[in-house]
Amino acid sequence: MNTALPGGIDVFGASDVGRVRDNNEDHFIIAGIRKAIDLRQTNVEDRSVFTALRGAEAQLLVVADGVGGNAGGEIASGTAVSASLEYVAKAAGCFTNFSTDAEHDFLAELEKAVHTAHDRVRALATDRTPPATTLTMMTFVWPRGYLVHVGDSRAMYLHDGRLRTLTRDQTMAEAMVDAGALTEEQAARSSLSNRLYSALGGEEMTPSVGLVDFVRGDVLLLCSDGLTKHVNDARIAEVLGAGGSAEAMTKALIADALAGGGTDNVTVIVARMVG
Repeated sequence: MNTALPGGIDVFGASDVGRVRDNNEDHFIIAGIRKAIDLRQTNVEDRSVFTALRGAEAQLLVVADGVGGNAGGEIASGTAVSASLEYVAKAAGCFTNFSTDAEHDFLAELEKAVHTAHDRVRALATDRTPPATTLTMMTFVWPRGYLVHVGDSRAMYLHDGRLRTLTRDQTMAEAMVDAGALTEEQAARSSLSNRLYSALGGEEMTPSVGLVDFVRGDVLLLCSDGLTKHVNDARIAEVLGAGGSAEAMTKALIADALAGGGTDNVTVIVARMVG
């Protein structure tokens, strides 16, 4: 789906089942959310008040990856992105503007959206292994991005030619790194790198939140781990820095993941800040 969003954002998302899996447990969303008055007819000459009442527009990007091996991972990720969209749409409608005074409350509402999605996924549980999913969500109110993250899908962005990772994988391996028991290199090779300690629908769910200000020329990437398993940061930076459309970048990254083995579903959203 190719989309041009207000604020000068060229964004494109795509998902591929990969070369090994039979079904796709990844889901993604790209959406614009506006509190608006739909003016149908008027003979009022000064329409500035109607323009003001349209309010700010938020853009929502979400990637969710159903936990492999758990029953209903595909349903879990689909439920998570749908519940997030539903809640954020309601929350964004409460804000006629997104001033710094209001953004703390708005970020709290985004975190509540993730807790709502978590409850929805938990409600899917049966006697079998309960379903679970990651969730990485970026909400734009240009030029600021509000990030909420759970699991090991990632958000990165290219700024001044440098690739920066905005999220930290919520895996047992990274927890061991934090505890000083493993180095980053050891963690990358460890089987614990595939074990989440935090996931929507799981026993533990601890969202991390953050803010980032974007400028023209920045490129944002949201992806499931089906990309980062096979494509290293250097190659990601090369693709995001090569220029071209968000669609071209997205397709190039998915092609690289498939060429590298495609052992998992791969989902990519690229957003270019073009003006």
